[in-house]
Amino acid sequence: MTRLVELSHRITEGMLTYPGIPGPRLGAHLTREASREVYAPGTEFHIGSIELVANTGTYLDTPYHRYPDGPDLSGVPLEAIADLPGVVVRAEGLRSVGRDRFAGCDVRGRAVLVQTGWDRHFGTEDYFHGHPYLEAGAAEWLVAQGAALVGIDTLNIDDTPPHGERPAHTLLLGAGIPIVEHMTGLAALPDTGFRFHATPPMVAGMGTFPVRAYAVVDG
Repeated sequence: MTRLVELSHRITEGMLTYPGIPGPRLGAHLTREASREVYAPGTEFHIGSIELVANTGTYLDTPYHRYPDGPDLSGVPLEAIADLPGVVVRAEGLRSVGRDRFAGCDVRGRAVLVQTGWDRHFGTEDYFHGHPYLEAGAAEWLVAQGAALVGIDTLNIDDTPPHGERPAHTLLLGAGIPIVEHMTGLAALPDTGFRFHATPPMVAGMGTFPVRAYAVVDG
């Protein structure tokens, strides 16, 4: 028997995901009250609206996010972001996650999810400061070993210094490896023995978008 594990943060009105990025605004294109004027008595509907920046909540980075000629949300194949065998790399308590943390891991063709435990700070000011990140050497190793996708439960897969370098994004997306950031719930997963899914809508001309990331755990 399988079980499903939620790996996404809930999107709510005004929530802050990243410093400087405004929170989403939720509204209604058609309220239930207004719909009563359109439909038969006793029949009503709600049609919602949302305004958000694509980097909100738990979201997917496609190569187009970093490279103008890379595949965007509509160009990344389902095989790259859905029904992937997964592996969790435990890195709780570490500020930087180096390639040594992946020693002995079979990552080829897998979704590699890095659990740092930083998700416990999501929704607080602490989330924005001193977050764990993936070292460039670890990203190079993941590319060389053929990882299919890389996810992490922190503010950013890279360190976020003022000079703006992003080596993990550059290496992984340059190799066509999608990234999922701001994950949560990775502690509930086994190290292996699950399938990972993180699918956004097929929006042409966009490189990032929120996903409902989840895992299907065997047995």
